[in-house]
Amino acid sequence: MQISEAESRVMQVLWERGPSTADEVMQSLSGVSDWQDATVKTLLNRLLKKGALAADAEGRRYRYQPLLAREAYVLEESRSLVERLFDGRIAPLVAHFSRHGQLDADDIAELRRLIEDIDDER
Repeated sequence: MQISEAESRVMQVLWERGPSTADEVMQSLSGVSDWQDATVKTLLNRLLKKGALAADAEGRRYRYQPLLAREAYVLEESRSLVERLFDGRIAPLVAHFSRHGQLDADDIAELRRLIEDIDDER
């Protein structure tokens, strides 16, 4: 399922808040975007058509809830990024961030722990 950057911002609100009305989504986005009500409603409708959301009627309003799990979205987006930019390999991705000063001491320590955990599982 392809989700645009704008749609992912709406999904992030729903993943964090849980089921919400369009007004509640708009309120959550008001500090981070200057989108009009119609923009948010359009994004919600696109996500509904894609099957990323469900909508339950509450009187004259709808309460939207994510059908697409955040973990599934993150996994697919990360796979796509690694596939497109690094031929499906993780090591060149980490090397890229390392060469460009994007890894601090905490990141390096965490990577070492992750590698040790992988070695322990084998």
